[in-house]
Amino acid sequence: MYHDILLPVAPEGEVNDAIPHAASLAERYDATVHVVSAVDTLARTLRGPQAGAFAERVESAARERVGTVTAELEAAGVDVVGTVRQGQPVDVIENAIADTGADIVVMPSHTRTGLRRVLLGSVTEKVVRVSPVPVVTVPMADDDEAEADGATVGDDGERDESTVDGT
Repeated sequence: MYHDILLPVAPEGEVNDAIPHAASLAERYDATVHVVSAVDTLARTLRGPQAGAFAERVESAARERVGTVTAELEAAGVDVVGTVRQGQPVDVIENAIADTGADIVVMPSHTRTGLRRVLLGSVTEKVVRVSPVPVVTVPMADDDEAEADGATVGDDGERDESTVDGT
């Protein structure tokens, strides 16, 4: 049913609960996972002495993130290909669907609500609207929400509810 799975990842290196879902689908259908990260070209159009250094840091972070995710999937025995592309995230993902022949997209969806959702928008929400293939969204709690419900978020981005009561 699925031969090619697209897994978009953000350069920031945050925990991405969509990775195990993509791996599970790949194992079940003997599919290839295409990991893609978008480097927003806006960083390249900025002017000033530090703009170039900023763009290089973002691109380096994206390459590192794709490398980490592809290594994790390879270790799980999944056939995987990783790329970093220039452009706006939604455009990069839309083009990657066509270029890779993806049958499905698996990506995280933050649980922002209200004003935060309006102001920050949602790449996932936009991809759901433009994608010609199914999009599996994997809910991820924001760090602020995790802390508000009594859990702490460690340096690795994982929720640690055992620290709430000191145990």
